[in-house]
Amino acid sequence: MRFRQVHLDFHTSEAINPIGQRFDKKQFQEMLQLGHVDSITVFSKCHHGWAYHPSEANEIHPGLGFDLLAAQIEAAHEIGVKTPVYISAGLDEKLARRHPEWLIRDKNDSTGWVKGFMEPGYHQFCMNSPYLDVLINQIHEMLARYDADGLFLDIVGVRKCYCHNCVDSAMREGKDPRQEQEMRDLWERTYANYTDRVKETVESVKPGLPIFHNGGHIQRGRRDLAMMNTHLELESLPTGGWGYDHFPLSARYAQTLGVDFLGMTGKFHTSWGEFGGYKHPNALRYEAALSIANGAKCSIGDQLHPDGYMDKATYALIGAAYSEVESKEAWCDHATNVADVALLSLEATGVHEKARDGKSKGASDAGAVRMLLEGNYLFDVIDKEHDFNAYKVMILPDYVAVDDELRGKLEGFLQHGGKVLATGWSGLDPEGNEFAIDLGVRYEGLNPYQPDYFRPSFAPQSLREASFIFYSQGQKIGLAGGTELGKREDPYFNRDVFTFCSHQHTPSSHNDGGPGMVENNNGIYIAWNVFEDYAKKGSLILKETVLHALDRLLPGKTLETSLPAQGVVTLQEQKAHKRLVNHLLYASPVRRGDGVEVIEDIIPLRNVQVSVQTGSPVKQVYLAPQLTPIPFSSKDGVSSYTVPELECHQMVVLDYE
Repeated sequence: MRFRQVHLDFHTSEAINPIGQRFDKKQFQEMLQLGHVDSITVFSKCHHGWAYHPSEANEIHPGLGFDLLAAQIEAAHEIGVKTPVYISAGLDEKLARRHPEWLIRDKNDSTGWVKGFMEPGYHQFCMNSPYLDVLINQIHEMLARYDADGLFLDIVGVRKCYCHNCVDSAMREGKDPRQEQEMRDLWERTYANYTDRVKETVESVKPGLPIFHNGGHIQRGRRDLAMMNTHLELESLPTGGWGYDHFPLSARYAQTLGVDFLGMTGKFHTSWGEFGGYKHPNALRYEAALSIANGAKCSIGDQLHPDGYMDKATYALIGAAYSEVESKEAWCDHATNVADVALLSLEATGVHEKARDGKSKGASDAGAVRMLLEGNYLFDVIDKEHDFNAYKVMILPDYVAVDDELRGKLEGFLQHGGKVLATGWSGLDPEGNEFAIDLGVRYEGLNPYQPDYFRPSFAPQSLREASFIFYSQGQKIGLAGGTELGKREDPYFNRDVFTFCSHQHTPSSHNDGGPGMVENNNGIYIAWNVFEDYAKKGSLILKETVLHALDRLLPGKTLETSLPAQGVVTLQEQKAHKRLVNHLLYASPVRRGDGVEVIEDIIPLRNVQVSVQTGSPVKQVYLAPQLTPIPFSSKDGVSSYTVPELECHQMVVLDYE
């Protein structure tokens, strides 16, 4: 898989006629070269259902008078650019109108993906219907006729469906379609059958061809789903609703899976389907750098105008990012991440039964990653199948249920010398009755006060002694061999119609509510859902409490740096070349309009200090891709250096013996 890909959409209504009339081979090539593009995903079939080439398995777009797919592949291959081919698998609006009985339906018999998207919108197909045979024929025809370098299938995944096919299938198996749990196995098998059919088709025509099934999210903890692909493409458009925190969370999990993957952003100011929208070149520079700093290759989304003419402004914009990536590839390929800390993803482990209140718990993973990034820690995001002993500290964020299987792995990790940081419900058994691992505390139930207060016994880094408001739900605990690092203080009362004070919450009564943060030989427990709280509120004391805990549990960090909180630091190792590559990034996203995060100005940083623990003596340290040596010192296995200037992204290479 190449480093500099463009994902070229072409979802073009039949109401537009003609289409493709301005496509020009030379102009297409010139734009790819302007953008420093080495791979472009071109299109066989779009969401509207039309083919962009002559077809017996489908119908060519009524406004297209030539084989656009063949022309694009020929033009790209002529200049050494690869061409994976896109097929809209889950959507086909042309066919939806002809065969509504093949569409996904919810419990209320409504069709999917009309409400809540852009209205009017598309309708999604069920793969447990005759539609699957139609799709497989379309895939087979395209692969047999065209020199595709890969296959990208869009809008697919394990889907809830109550169409008559799914209901009939369930009833034949003796299941009650009214019980969602009884339907889940069918939905899982439907998706697995679809991916198996695709793989069989590909292998029969072009063995070994790369395949990716895009569902918009790589679910942490579902390695079986991830491995239905030959590689991963992490869709993460910061301005399209994902935000700048999303990609590091996804990437730090994906790299642990040991498969090739890329980060997919877009050239758009907002998201897919936006014509005439452009983000600042600095934003794309940063987003591409964020991909390679996290071990990924790059993909930038574009959408071709119906007339087929490639937009020069777009490819000049893409070229600003990809010219830099091109110069850096040698230090980014076949790299593994170096990490001290593992975040055991809540998504991958499951939520405590007693904490299931119908609300999403997804903020806990995001809040934890934000703290780790701001604290300049080296970390991975992992699932329960990963090797825990590869890390020094394991974070259990907020709601992680510790069942017998997980308890066994954690006990082995602790015996190996690892430390645990658990928060909120984490550490408790699945029923929420007692702690499943020894963290020096005794469980006494859910705290009746929310919000309440935390008075640390340590001095926060930026704040003075105080009673700090913690908004999230807390647990009541007692000491069971642990050492208190801070206590809880109760408010006078919870706010309700009869007892309230001032504009928000009731002040602290200064009554001792019991321990709030406890340490023992196994790690540290914090009695609130601090990561979820940080994702929603961003309160400084939450971060400083967690960073204090991590610093106690991790006295010897592999990497220390003076990089500010908005910076991103990673350490990637290319073992074949015997070198460590320290990536340093800095930019400050700002909010514009209705929650859109943008990057425009990038302020250079000067004299950024870094110290790295290395297992082998370091021979030289230099800036890449500049190849400029920089002074360094080594003592007791720690190499220290100063980066003279950091403008958006800088790599520092440490060659070791």
